[in-house]
Amino acid sequence: MASKKPSRKANKSDRQVVTEPLLLGRVTASHGRHYFVTLEDGTLLEAHRRGKKGDVVVGDIVHCTEPVSGVSAIESIEDRCNLLYRSDEWRIKSLASNIDLVCIVFASRPTFNPWFIWKALLAAHQAGIPALVIRNKDELEEGAEDAEIACQLLEHIRHDVISVSAQARPEETRQRLIERLSGRASLLVGQSGMGKSTILNLLVPHAQAATREFSEALNLGKQTTTAARWYSAADDDWQGALIDTPGFQEFGLAHLSLNDILRAMPDIAEHVDGCRFFNCRHLEEPGCSVKAAVEEGYISEARYDFYRSLAVHADTLPL
Repeated sequence: MASKKPSRKANKSDRQVVTEPLLLGRVTASHGRHYFVTLEDGTLLEAHRRGKKGDVVVGDIVHCTEPVSGVSAIESIEDRCNLLYRSDEWRIKSLASNIDLVCIVFASRPTFNPWFIWKALLAAHQAGIPALVIRNKDELEEGAEDAEIACQLLEHIRHDVISVSAQARPEETRQRLIERLSGRASLLVGQSGMGKSTILNLLVPHAQAATREFSEALNLGKQTTTAARWYSAADDDWQGALIDTPGFQEFGLAHLSLNDILRAMPDIAEHVDGCRFFNCRHLEEPGCSVKAAVEEGYISEARYDFYRSLAVHADTLPL
């Protein structure tokens, strides 16, 4: 199922001797230490990780035992192609693994935060995953000017952007998105209320039934799940998968160094040559070509403010 260069190595405890035959499947949902694994034939198993490990994420390809009393044990995890996660100074929150595309959904209402979009783009770049920004609800007049400015800036700095309306123009939106997502495992991220669930159910109608199935099996309310969920579109009229994530307001990037930030912000990086100091961080140093580019209008002030907010916290990290 995975063909790219792996980023995860199996640990020694994963290679323990197991005499019983193991089942191969993908982790398609999780809640705490409870996981759901979908086998290649479509069978859905509830599973726990062997031991006290918390290293399983949605999207992982795993080997697990035959169910005992209705529950399987995850014995090992295959090498990952990639892993998308966010972080702050206290912890790392994994979103999903083995992803082909990160879809960042925003809309003019409720009010969106451009920094969320930019941070998600940086996280995708760091993980080596292509990204698509989806402006949803583009029929709304309220906030439309700000949304249009956001799209124009993203296109100017060479990001992929598409405008749709999952509610006002569902069939057109469905076809346009299928053209972009077909054959890929696409992760949906965005702030709360931007329409991710509407897009999910538009593209994968059976996802609503799957959500109820997951929640009922764990005796949980629909809104209590905080992890991503993987939905295959193979039963619909297109091939691919969508991974839904709960809405959240902040996308932490504490794991990025200053060089990581610059590599993911070409609109800033293309002006770093010419600084007076070779180790210039483009913050308060004199003779900085980046600050000069901001003053001359070559770099958006909003983007530079965003860069500064990240670079200050990355100041002690190695270049």
